[in-house]
Amino acid sequence: MNINYRKIFPEESKIYRTIRLESLEKFPESFGTHYQEALKIDKFRMENDIEQQTAERFVLGAFDNKKLIGICAFVKEKNTIGAIYQMYVKKEYQGQNIGLKLIEAVIDEAHQQFPGIEIHLEVTPGNEKAYKLYKKAGFEEIKNPSHEELNKFIMMKYMTE
Repeated sequence: MNINYRKIFPEESKIYRTIRLESLEKFPESFGTHYQEALKIDKFRMENDIEQQTAERFVLGAFDNKKLIGICAFVKEKNTIGAIYQMYVKKEYQGQNIGLKLIEAVIDEAHQQFPGIEIHLEVTPGNEKAYKLYKKAGFEEIKNPSHEELNKFIMMKYMTE
């Protein structure tokens, strides 16, 4: 298996859409969007972002040769804060550290583009697999009382060394 990690190119936005829909269908509890609703959307925001290739919003893919097997999106939200969204690796590729390497690649890319940026993410309570993966990647749980959806998600922040 030859896995490589890179930004998804503009002409690959349709393969991004395919894997994004798969993630929503297979793990609806892990994402804030439902599969049936997503099917009605002509073009996802991240598809546009992939096509535009802006520094503030990008999607990295994990590729097994030319097959897209995982995605992870980064969005710069404020001057010093960005967030990771849509982390997903196809089921048959899980448990092989592909997700960890994908997250690390996104963190590296975000820090190259925006030195010193704070990176946040949300994980659904009960999603132990994702929680452990994020901890392994260097994220720590943070308490944020101003967060409106406090009970819906666990907030985590990447802690630089």
